[in-house]
Amino acid sequence: MNKNDTAFQRGSHNSKRDWLKWVGTSSLAPVLAASGPASAGTMSKKGPRADYFPNVVVDTHDGRKLRFYDDVVHGKVVVFNMMYSVCTGICPGNTANLMQVQEALGNRLGKDIFMYSMTLQPEFDTPQALQEYVKRYSIKPGWTFLTGQPKEMELIRRKLGFFNDDPRIDADLANHTGMVRIGKEALDRWFMMPALSSPRQLAREIMQM
Repeated sequence: MNKNDTAFQRGSHNSKRDWLKWVGTSSLAPVLAASGPASAGTMSKKGPRADYFPNVVVDTHDGRKLRFYDDVVHGKVVVFNMMYSVCTGICPGNTANLMQVQEALGNRLGKDIFMYSMTLQPEFDTPQALQEYVKRYSIKPGWTFLTGQPKEMELIRRKLGFFNDDPRIDADLANHTGMVRIGKEALDRWFMMPALSSPRQLAREIMQM
C-alpha cells in the first residue's frame, strides 16, 4: 500500500466519534456527471483515483452492470453507505434517514450527485434481493444499490474505508459501520459522516462538495 492509499484510509476512519475530512487537491475542476456507463469520449481522461479504486464489474438493483471506477466513481460527487437486505440492526434507520437526504438533494441527484448503497452480503444479496429491498422501503429512483462478486465487493469496501482494524469486530455484521462516505473524485476530496446525522446537514455537506 502506498502513501496515498494509507492517507485515504486514515481520512476515512469509520468510528462514529470521528468526523474527518481528507482533502487531496484544492484546484477547481468540473464534475463530469454521467447518468449511465462512461463512454470513451466523455470519460477518457483518468481522474486522481484511477489507480486506487478497482475497476471491477458491479451489478445494480435494476439489472445494470457497471465498472466501479469508470461508471460509479469517476468524475462524480458520490455518497456511499454499507447495508445488507436482511439487516435488522442499524440498516433500517440508516435507510430511512438517507431517504430524507435523497429528498433534500432534489433534482441534483442523478445529475451531479450519485447515491450508492453497497451490500455486505453479496453472496445472498442478488440484484433481485436488492430490488425487493428498494420496493420494501419505497426508495425513489436516483439511489442505486450495488452487489457483485464477494471478493471484489470486499476489496471495494476496504478501499472506501468501511472496515475496522480489529478483524474480529470487522467480521461481525452486527458491528458494521453506520457511516456514509462522501467524495468528489475530480478534486480527490473525501470525508465521512454518520448516516444518522441530520438529513439537512448531510445534504448540505454533500451539495457543498
